[in-house]
Amino acid sequence: MGAKKVYTCFCTDVIHEGHLRILEEARKLGSVTVGVLCDEQSLRYNRFPTKTTAERVAMVEALPGIERVVVQNEILYDEIIRDLHPDYVVHGDNWGSASMQVIKKNIESLLQEYGGELVSVPYTRNDQVTRIDRQLDDKLMMPEFRRARLKRILGLVPIVKTIEVHSGLTGLIAEKTMVIEGEAIDQYDAMWISSLCDSTNKGKPDIELVDMSSRFRTIEDVMEVTTKPIIFDGDTGGLTEHFVYTVRSLERMGVSAVIIEDKTGLKKNSLFGTEVEQTQDSIENFCEKIAAGKRVQVSDDFMIIARIESLILEKGQEDALSRARAYVKAGADGIMIHSRKKEPDEILAFCDAFREEDKSTPLVVVPSSFNTVTEVELAEHGVNIVIYANQLLRAAFPAMQEVARSILLHHRAHEVDAQLLPIKEVISLIKEI
Repeated sequence: MGAKKVYTCFCTDVIHEGHLRILEEARKLGSVTVGVLCDEQSLRYNRFPTKTTAERVAMVEALPGIERVVVQNEILYDEIIRDLHPDYVVHGDNWGSASMQVIKKNIESLLQEYGGELVSVPYTRNDQVTRIDRQLDDKLMMPEFRRARLKRILGLVPIVKTIEVHSGLTGLIAEKTMVIEGEAIDQYDAMWISSLCDSTNKGKPDIELVDMSSRFRTIEDVMEVTTKPIIFDGDTGGLTEHFVYTVRSLERMGVSAVIIEDKTGLKKNSLFGTEVEQTQDSIENFCEKIAAGKRVQVSDDFMIIARIESLILEKGQEDALSRARAYVKAGADGIMIHSRKKEPDEILAFCDAFREEDKSTPLVVVPSSFNTVTEVELAEHGVNIVIYANQLLRAAFPAMQEVARSILLHHRAHEVDAQLLPIKEVISLIKEI
């Protein structure tokens, strides 16, 4: 009859005792094929891979007792089981999370069709394995690894999902939130540190009043507890002579990108549009600011993204396109186009026109006003990064205000209990060293 066919999949950057134990149990059952989860799916499922798919394949191929190594292109096992038709799928028994339960049910249902079997190997838990897992997370926090991550993610996913954070706790929400829809598993790719939210969280107006030292402390709070790449809202960038120091500081900290807007004078939030006096910078001045920032960069990883306010100020698509051309020529690594219209039509029209001329420069949008447009629609029009720029802050304020009012009204906290997350669940977000 020949040896039974056995399959197991690794999505790790480091082989440790736990993986070797899984392989040992797999070899007892028959001829072993090992899958390496591809970069894009590793990103969706678990953690950002510090090694490429090819490097991880080579790492697994060096292990003894393996018949062959293949790349698994999906988190779920439909394709790989259909192609290999294994008698056994071997996996660690770490099925506790909701996402792992989806994977387990997927494997079991596929194997049940022809009598295959899922074998769960007890997960290896000891000081060495714990230390290795922690070191992998710590490595992802290091500036040199985090800074380069945004550019790499741009090549892995259809659209980079980015959410606003303004504290260590909101950073943990962005880091750990995962949803399961049917058999699809999804999470955020990056974090946005917004000037508006940072200022509002400090009780200050959004007029570039909060100095960079304070804003950098917010970055540090977030970086200390997360691993995802950070895009920083640099407002206007300030004076060119000051902006070059901001670029150096952000790059050194491990921030992946800064977005600066082409306005001058006292900053007003863009969503006010022409209701307040706002002055757009000249193309020449803004290009010089971009070029100056690019000149002082040390690495090729850091991105300077130019935010165009032409549609906000009702100057039209042609003005926006001419600015986009000039900013890219000056060295901008991406273009952000903004609008305060309720429908996405003018944004999508700009993206289509820009993409006719420029196929590669990343496009960024912030669908705060035109919030009915989906990520799929944006990607179809050439958008690479979507930023949900203030939703966490806006969700927190009314919830906290209502709780505060209820306690005052009832002279006790009992009535708000149903609205509150148990403190144990809050604490569980925080990992101890």
